[in-house]
Amino acid sequence: MTDFEGIRALVTGGASGIGRATAELLAERGARVAVLDLAKADAPFLAYEADVTDDASVRQAVTDAVADLGGLDVLVNNAGIGAQGTVEDNDDAEWHRVLDVNVVGMVRTARACLPHLRESSHAAIVNTCSIAATAGLPQRALYSATKGAVYSLTLAMAADHVREGIRVNCVNPGTADTPWIGRLLDAADDPATERAALQARQPTGRLVTAAEVAGAIAYLASPLSGATTGTALAVDGGMQGLRLRPAGRR
Repeated sequence: MTDFEGIRALVTGGASGIGRATAELLAERGARVAVLDLAKADAPFLAYEADVTDDASVRQAVTDAVADLGGLDVLVNNAGIGAQGTVEDNDDAEWHRVLDVNVVGMVRTARACLPHLRESSHAAIVNTCSIAATAGLPQRALYSATKGAVYSLTLAMAADHVREGIRVNCVNPGTADTPWIGRLLDAADDPATERAALQARQPTGRLVTAAEVAGAIAYLASPLSGATTGTALAVDGGMQGLRLRPAGRR
């Protein structure tokens, strides 16, 4: 497909995982792509170092990326970090740290990109949210709070900017097979059992792949979805909406 021919896209957290898969897919489909991350991505697209908790860093990276791209049409707000535990398990500093990355980091990036997106004839923002925004998951209180905020932020931004011609949507992945999940599994007492448990809670019986999430992001960012805004697209193996009986029972 070449639906992104002539489109200029910026992907945060683009050095690995979902961000890397998204950047590669957009480039394959014709976009000119730049990625922002804490370390420059080793990949065939423009790459810039930026810390989404530092407004000056974000603004400079966006300025440089837009100059090199020759404008901006799509922002994929993907940079984020994980957190485990109940409300008792993380102190104030950790709550502030994760909120600063996962929520305010998206705000900083969008804020820096909006003046450029307003100049585009096809402007779209896609935020990486999570099933944790809409389903109660154990041991994910802090992470869920940040993704609930991202979901609400997506709707508010969609309302604020629709008349400027800027569409805003989000994707809600289930448990995705990303480097963060890999590190959690490596740290578990029994990684195989923990992986099986994560797989079992998704009706498809497997983890979501980064490529599958990237495909959903590309759909929402594409000019082909020009009538879609204020939408959360689940990529969760049916986790949000399906209620299956035990295997073998009808």
